[in-house]
Amino acid sequence: MRNLALSSILQKGCSTAKISATAIDPDEGWLWIASERLNADADLEIEIFRQKSAENEALVDDDLPAASFAMFTSPTSHQFPDPVSQIASLHVVAEERSLVVITRGGDLATLTLDDEGAAFDVVGSVEDGILAAAWSPDESVLVLVTGHGKMILMTPTFDVLHEAPLHSEDFGEDAPINVGWGSKQTQFHGSLGKAAAQATPSSSLASIGPSPDDDTIPRISWRGDAALFVVSALTHIPASSSDALRHRTLRIYSREGVLQSTSEPIAALEHVLAWRPSGNLIAGTQRFGSFKGAGQGKEGRHDVVFFERNGLRHGEFGLRRNAADVGDEHVARRWGYKVKELSWSSDSNVLAVWIEEDERDIVQLWTTGNYHWYLKQEIIAPAPGLEPGRFTTIRWHPEKVLELILTTKTNVIYRNYRWDTYVAMIKAPHDTGTVAVVDGSSLLLTPFRTQNVPPPMSSFQLSLPSKPFILGPKQLSLVYASFSPSSDALAALWEPGYVEIWALHTRIGPGRGPVMAPSKMWSGVVEQQQQQNDTSARQEFREVAFWTSSADGAVELIAVLGYAAGASDVLRLIAARENPEVQSTALSLDGIGWRLAVSDGPVALHRSGMVYEVNITEKSLAQVANLGNECDLVRRISLSSSSAVFIGLAASGTLTSASSQTSHIRVLARNVNSFTISDDLLIYTTTAHEAHFVSISTLATTAHDAEVTGERRRVERGSRIVTAVSSASSLVLQMPRGNLETINPRSMVMKVVRDDIDAQNYRKAFLACRKHRIDLNVLFDHDPTAFKANLPSFVDQIEDVDYINLFLTNVGSGSQSQEVISELCDGLRTELERRDLKKYVNSILTAYVVKRPSDLEAGLQLLLRLRENEPSIVEDAVKYIIFLVDAETLFNVALGMYDFQLVLMIAQHAQKDPREYLPFLRELRALETHYQRFRIDDHLRRHQSALRNLSQAGSDRFDEAMDYVEKHQLYESALSIWSETDSYKTVLSLYGDWLFDRREFKQAAIVFADADRPEKTMVAYEKALQWRELFDLASQQNMEEEDIVSTGYRVAEDLSTKQRYSEASQVLLDYAKDVREAVIALVHGNSFSEARRITSLHKHPELVEEIIHPGTIEARGQISEDLREIHEQLQKQVERLRELRVKKVEEPEAFYGAEDTALHNVDVMTDASQFTAFTRYTVAPTATSRSSSKRTSRSKRKAERKVGSGRKGTVDEEEYLLKSLTKLVARFTTAQDETSNLVPHLLQFTALHRDEARELQTELSDLQSEITHALDEVWPSAPEEVEGQEPVDSWAARMAEKEKDREKAVRDIVKPDLRASETWRTRLLDIAKKV
Repeated sequence: MRNLALSSILQKGCSTAKISATAIDPDEGWLWIASERLNADADLEIEIFRQKSAENEALVDDDLPAASFAMFTSPTSHQFPDPVSQIASLHVVAEERSLVVITRGGDLATLTLDDEGAAFDVVGSVEDGILAAAWSPDESVLVLVTGHGKMILMTPTFDVLHEAPLHSEDFGEDAPINVGWGSKQTQFHGSLGKAAAQATPSSSLASIGPSPDDDTIPRISWRGDAALFVVSALTHIPASSSDALRHRTLRIYSREGVLQSTSEPIAALEHVLAWRPSGNLIAGTQRFGSFKGAGQGKEGRHDVVFFERNGLRHGEFGLRRNAADVGDEHVARRWGYKVKELSWSSDSNVLAVWIEEDERDIVQLWTTGNYHWYLKQEIIAPAPGLEPGRFTTIRWHPEKVLELILTTKTNVIYRNYRWDTYVAMIKAPHDTGTVAVVDGSSLLLTPFRTQNVPPPMSSFQLSLPSKPFILGPKQLSLVYASFSPSSDALAALWEPGYVEIWALHTRIGPGRGPVMAPSKMWSGVVEQQQQQNDTSARQEFREVAFWTSSADGAVELIAVLGYAAGASDVLRLIAARENPEVQSTALSLDGIGWRLAVSDGPVALHRSGMVYEVNITEKSLAQVANLGNECDLVRRISLSSSSAVFIGLAASGTLTSASSQTSHIRVLARNVNSFTISDDLLIYTTTAHEAHFVSISTLATTAHDAEVTGERRRVERGSRIVTAVSSASSLVLQMPRGNLETINPRSMVMKVVRDDIDAQNYRKAFLACRKHRIDLNVLFDHDPTAFKANLPSFVDQIEDVDYINLFLTNVGSGSQSQEVISELCDGLRTELERRDLKKYVNSILTAYVVKRPSDLEAGLQLLLRLRENEPSIVEDAVKYIIFLVDAETLFNVALGMYDFQLVLMIAQHAQKDPREYLPFLRELRALETHYQRFRIDDHLRRHQSALRNLSQAGSDRFDEAMDYVEKHQLYESALSIWSETDSYKTVLSLYGDWLFDRREFKQAAIVFADADRPEKTMVAYEKALQWRELFDLASQQNMEEEDIVSTGYRVAEDLSTKQRYSEASQVLLDYAKDVREAVIALVHGNSFSEARRITSLHKHPELVEEIIHPGTIEARGQISEDLREIHEQLQKQVERLRELRVKKVEEPEAFYGAEDTALHNVDVMTDASQFTAFTRYTVAPTATSRSSSKRTSRSKRKAERKVGSGRKGTVDEEEYLLKSLTKLVARFTTAQDETSNLVPHLLQFTALHRDEARELQTELSDLQSEITHALDEVWPSAPEEVEGQEPVDSWAARMAEKEKDREKAVRDIVKPDLRASETWRTRLLDIAKKV
């Protein structure tokens, strides 16, 4: 659906030259031009000129220098007719920095380009002349075809690589193998019998001959990768076949000169030849008709035919030229024209066909899509005076895509093209989505709002122009088309300045009749400013745009952009009125390369990234924005009457935006291949195969340095935007092969839905959400307050019961809180009940079911009311609620309402087996009311309600009730039920026993005390180690002294087991009266001070030497053992950390592991289209996403344990080691405290004890120093930031920040604090050590 639009034209003249060949030097930007003439001796004189290639930034309007750059003379070849150039090849060899000229007379001459005064050096000569020459694209091989029919391959230094005869009977290395299938000998011949099968076939070469337009000169063309080349030449007539004709044959060779394949004989195959750079097609032309050797077909038919590399035909398309009356076959241009050359653009997308007519030369530009060839442009050769205009060369620039360089005898013409899509810009709700495709003299129109017609077909074909005689003979292809931004109108422009405006009258609604009925509104020719009969100085126009009235959208002016030869670009403002007289105003522009911006307001132009608006009143330009770089397409979007946003897309794929209010430039993306505007959305596709949707209002209000993001979605590989239809919420994409796909992006759909909700058009919004599978909760979530206030309007519009049920179902599964869902369901239910309970019964039931929590009982009660008042609709209502809710659940709810009639109604409509429920119901009916309800509640597992009903069934069922309490652990409910009865303490006792069995001894003791059970209370106190309460209760119960002592020993033992040594010592002293055991308990708890106090208080000094002295030595040994373990662990872990950190720097992949979790969700789907009717371009859930969504808390805990385990060699080992060091420091701090308590006692005992104290303090001090150094190594200090210094934004800095994020878990572990104070030390030992 793209068109080839002309971006700029530049014409440079040289009146003294006779240009016949050109060569491009892309490295230096020079165009080398060869001018040839015959001197007095009939020798060939070649002059070389050079000029800079065309630049769009400024006008280059200087003639070629009068003095030539170089000149040399060469013999003339008389084998060719006069119009044929004597220069076979002119080429710049970039590596050698030389210009190589190859003449048909046989000379090969080189010219050094870097030397201004250099002269040509004839490096060789071929005596029999050179018919054709071609350099490989990589300039490593030169192919020559000599006058004697030899093919020679040379190096850039003209060393011969290969030489062989051009004509060969061999097919080549890729000759197909014939096994006989399908041959004449194997076919059935009917009544003719075997004789027909064995008959020798007559020669078919008698009917295959050359075209009368063939110039008989061989042609050479290379494939773009320089691996193969093809040679086209007329064959010799074989001696064995006297009736055979000469015909063109294609031979494909490898770059070494080895024949690969030969084409099949093609009748009237002509001389032109061009191998597509991408390599899949070889192009030529073929004539059809009744002349001798012609192809079988309609008289005058002329095709561009294609061949594969194996020589077989592969498609064609017809040239759209009306052949004149057939003349004498010996007359040039027998049909009034002939094809002179073919040439492919460097990107293989455009095929240029150079046609020589009697009146002038024309170059046609063809493109293909969906297996159809479109004629996009026609270039007419400028005619000097009254002579026919003739081109001498055509050449595509090898690096600047879509730049075509044409030459006449005295002029060089640069024409730059770009791809453009002609799209209607009318805003919703009148938008049509019409797209125009140029195909010769026709415009193919398709309104995508109502029809999606795949190309090359279209909804309507508009034949243009309506008055072809205005443009001269055979110039029918328009150069540009544009749509009005405010009306359904289209303007078509031809290069000479003829304009037609058509009202399309597109039908945008459903109905019969044509989809559009175009009528011409206006036509006219832009006036030319030129000298009489000087057509070479004509103005050439290339773009047209509308200026419409802001009041009614009527067309007031059209702006036509063109180029005046020898001057600069010019803008014409034309009053498009009914008056046939064309009134225009010229606005001169500075330089060339101006382009019209697609605007919904004033006429806007852009060049070199600068955007200008046209002041219609003052006829002047005003700069309004700067997009930063040259853009192929610029769109202007009005925000208000005084502000606008400009979006520009450069050829490099950079998409930028700028505002008319600020000078800031925002780069949106750098890999964009197309974009469009739909209401407030900027939509663009990228080479990463994604479509992005950005709000334009957000773009205009966000700070220029802030990132603007929007929604995105995957699209098929290579997709480009054709158009966006706001009213239909559709985006039309075209695939690389040419087919179309229409999608409905969520962003576009939601824009329409929100607008409809704001306008309270709930039905339209509802249907759009339903069609595009959007959660219907958006109807409420968009504006909850307004929706609740407009519930009557919502019900009026969405009156269909099924639609209301669908909405309620979506509300019930929405993300709102339970309170909001319940409030909305109740509000809608109330409105429905107020209107018509009978009509909306199903919707009311749905509201009861979907509210949170569901109110199924209320729904069943509604059925009970309907059974009394409207029994006719109850059956359907019951079936519907059974459809919503599981039948078993409804059966249980009805049973829980204790209404057996309702239970039977549900059971019958749910088609339950009567044998399953009738016996149970009969059994229940026979029971007393409260016991019946107990049985029902127990069946439904409503145990608390069952217990309450059982308590009301009589006192004779108390024991059963207690068993029920114990069975279902309903102790709290039981205490509440029997709180004011005589059975309360019995319940308490049961509760206490249950707590005791659960080892909740403290709670059990409280319950037993409240139940007046002292024995069980004391047992519970003893188990809970509440010894104070235990002995207090024992005293109250007057327990025997012997029992108290034994109880004291038991309690003290339990306390010691729990390491509560101080409490155990107190119990032994107070209740067991055992000083020795009390001192032992204190020593075990390292409470040496208290132990010494007890021995002194109770007059037992012998216990000091017997118990305390050995206890201190044992404690000292235990501390030393702990310090030794800390020391060994510290050394191992610090050493391992050193190894890990070295490995992290030297082998990061081995350290972190080769697996990259960022690659888990990479989409590796094929590029084949996987679209469905509703969900196109969606990414299927991967196994990773499914497994991750099912991760349970158990697996998470397992993963956490795996991280915390620190298994050697894993990525988590460093984190584990750091945490372990933190715990080690805490353990060392505990050892410090223990040493601080122990050393004073060791000093007061024997000399042995004093020595042990000194050694212990030394060990601890040494270990403290070692830990301090280890912590400083493991947690180095971060470098201090210089105040006022800004962070450096560089690649290294960003990579360092990325590395920090990767090690976040390690960096979050804070360096532990080692106690800096020396309070634990005993100074006396330090003093004694110094002494």
